[in-house]
Amino acid sequence: MTSAEPGYRAAERQIELGTLLVGAVGAIVAVLVWSWPAAGGVLVGAVLAWLNFRWLKQGVAALERVSVAQADAETVRIPKRTYVKFFGRYVLLLGILYVIFSRSLLPVAAVFVGLMALVAAALSAMVVTLFRHPEP
Repeated sequence: MTSAEPGYRAAERQIELGTLLVGAVGAIVAVLVWSWPAAGGVLVGAVLAWLNFRWLKQGVAALERVSVAQADAETVRIPKRTYVKFFGRYVLLLGILYVIFSRSLLPVAAVFVGLMALVAAALSAMVVTLFRHPEP
């Protein structure tokens, strides 16, 4: 573990929790300003964004473990389950979004707003990190 890794891990946890927090606050605002279905859409979008981030993080961690374990090997063999974990999230999330957009009573715009909770959480984690560790 390098000295920078604890900072990365903390930022990842901040992004995960921040995504859920932004989604919950967005759902509260949506129910107050618009309606319950809009709040549900925001919440579903935020949960999907959180799930996407978790699976991305797990896929990258699996690739990291494989690459470190095979550092001295001439040819690196990556298990198929690593590819499934890394790329399968797209298939599953696109399937879920298709069902939501084509058959659900949730407003599509609200789901998109919820998906943006990840972006807001990542930006806030970046700003917090910049203020905690300013460059000399």
